[in-house]
Amino acid sequence: MKLQRVNRYINPFHIIILGFFFVILVGSCLLALPPATLDGKGAPFLDALFTATSATCVTGLAVYNTAEYWSLFGQTVILILIQVGGIGVVTIAMAISLFSGRKIGLMQRSTMQEAIAAPQVGGIVKMTGFLLKGVLLIELLGTVLLSFRFCPDFGIAKGIWYALFHSVSAFCNAGFDLMGTENGSSLMRYVGDPLVNITIILLIIIGGIGFFTWQDIVLNKTHFHKYRLHTKLVLVMTAILILAPAAYFFFLEFSQDRWSVFSIGDKIFASFFQSVTLRTAGFNTVDLTGISEPGQFVMVVCMLIGGASGSTAGGFKVTTLAILLLATIAVFRKREDTQCFGRRIAGDTIHNALAIFMLYLILCFFGTILIANAEQTSLMMALFETASALATVGLSLGITGALSAASKIVLILLMFLGRVGGLTLIFAIVSNKRPFFSHYPEEKVTVG
Repeated sequence: MKLQRVNRYINPFHIIILGFFFVILVGSCLLALPPATLDGKGAPFLDALFTATSATCVTGLAVYNTAEYWSLFGQTVILILIQVGGIGVVTIAMAISLFSGRKIGLMQRSTMQEAIAAPQVGGIVKMTGFLLKGVLLIELLGTVLLSFRFCPDFGIAKGIWYALFHSVSAFCNAGFDLMGTENGSSLMRYVGDPLVNITIILLIIIGGIGFFTWQDIVLNKTHFHKYRLHTKLVLVMTAILILAPAAYFFFLEFSQDRWSVFSIGDKIFASFFQSVTLRTAGFNTVDLTGISEPGQFVMVVCMLIGGASGSTAGGFKVTTLAILLLATIAVFRKREDTQCFGRRIAGDTIHNALAIFMLYLILCFFGTILIANAEQTSLMMALFETASALATVGLSLGITGALSAASKIVLILLMFLGRVGGLTLIFAIVSNKRPFFSHYPEEKVTVG
């Protein structure tokens, strides 16, 4: 009887939030152990909590250099947290149930549906199998390709470990790296390397377009007209949000004198890489502090947009932006319905998109103000750090390690909210409320 009473108040959104919280807590405890650090002392708990949150929420912000502070045990814990966070805690739990032969109940299916933004409960178990096979295959292929570069550079054993770590980190859009600071941060030493650039870019894009987009492409191949509206919007917006920032970086940013040491090839790769990594991946091949303020602001906007729903990426999502733009166009054309590709978009979808967009703006605003005041830093530095955490990107202008405890707590909360999703948190609070059926009298309000 008590169990039934508890189940009345537990919904899929609660399970998702509690799942991520539990994984982060376990990861924090493991990273605080002495074997997790190279000095054998273990990390302070707040720093361990920050790192575990960043890894599980596939962000990539780090208070310590991953290669120079964490031991192999610590790096392995981080990699496992990245994988669990990228695929999703619920997906991992579902996979364990499938492999153990346990029956998948309706509650588990419903939770899985919410976790990966599936349009319906039907076929969710089959989708889980497809997802896991796809993830393993893509990450394995990425590991093999990166091994051709990292093994000659670091030796066979270390090269394979580096290839595996960066393949998983790139696919999960995490942004953690093991390159150290000897040749600049992240992947700066490979700014003009075709193999590393193309492999990492493809891993980021594949991870960021979403699991249901993969399924649509696998089923319908190149027949664009057969794709779901969701897939069409994801692919179109992804292409625009890669090409437009890349053009900006190439023609307006990297054409400046400070980047004259780069060849044309370096500038092309750097432009595309920075454009793609802003989709919440967190790697960089150039020194971000050298980017102009307008360029940094473009990066903030791209970070907040993020990738696709039901993917390893964060942000308020490309489909949210697409829906808002389409709704705006409908208003300008004085159309009652929002339409695209011969389909009408439901009103509740537009309301959800607007709610998500406003929630991200509000969180970004308050996070920026809090960090700017706590650290007495410039507004752009605080905005960049806040957007990177909230959108689970992981790019930084170099202030993460020097942040105060208060700012670290703010970023931890933002990373957590950014990964579980603002609507998930809201629905976890209000979804058990009774629906409100009565309507007040309607009255017009002048806007604009």
